[in-house]
Amino acid sequence: MQHLWAAWQEIAEQIRGAKHILLLSDFDGTLSPIAARPELAALPAETGRLLQGLACQPHITVVVISGRALSDIKARVGIPGITYAGNHGLEIEGPHVSFVNPLAEQTVPVIHSVYRELSQALAHIEGILVENKGLTLSVHYRLVEKGRVGELRQLFEGVINGTGPDGRITVTHGKKVLEVRPAVGWDKGKAVDLLINLCGHDEPFPMFIGDDLTDEDGFTLVKQRGGFSVFVGGLTTKSTANYFVGSPSEVAEFLGQLLSISGRQHPVR
Repeated sequence: MQHLWAAWQEIAEQIRGAKHILLLSDFDGTLSPIAARPELAALPAETGRLLQGLACQPHITVVVISGRALSDIKARVGIPGITYAGNHGLEIEGPHVSFVNPLAEQTVPVIHSVYRELSQALAHIEGILVENKGLTLSVHYRLVEKGRVGELRQLFEGVINGTGPDGRITVTHGKKVLEVRPAVGWDKGKAVDLLINLCGHDEPFPMFIGDDLTDEDGFTLVKQRGGFSVFVGGLTTKSTANYFVGSPSEVAEFLGQLLSISGRQHPVR
């Protein structure tokens, strides 16, 4: 894995040579700095301006793909004309796509039942946040005292094992978050594959930017489809991404460089 800027000459040539670019990015920890609580996260104004500029380029399709609910990520980004993928791609909405995973919809009653059980079981732990996102739910413990995380996990597993969902849900882990999802064989990689196929252009050049374990499926997929991926958070051996940057501010710098190259190559008419 190389730092993005160390390989910039090669990357810039790929960008210049692409007939159509599919730019896919996570939100929390990628476009926006990680916040103490999910509701505090905000898109930096400059990053929003750059995304808007990229979305105006006729040869670029912009997608924000997040673990947040679709309505939440649309409200936080607020840029018209781009594609939004919520709940790790279980629900997608954009100019050329309107998609909700049908099997995930069938699991909503189970997700809501688990949400009620977890909310009750974990209510006494200070700093906990159990978030119902419709198709999925998240247990955020960034503000929980370190000494109580073990108790939290034990209670969480007790609820999951005791609800009897008959294999209809699965648990994944992120940065200070436990996620309960429908067990439907769907992830960001499959969502990205769908978006590439629906892009409306023959084999667009895909780029995926993300910072968490849930983004790794997307990283793998864009490699398979001839693009590249960028991990946000520094050099690591735990990611399959091609390149890395240190922070969301470097992501904004990359977006600026991409807009600069793309604007010169394909000016808006």
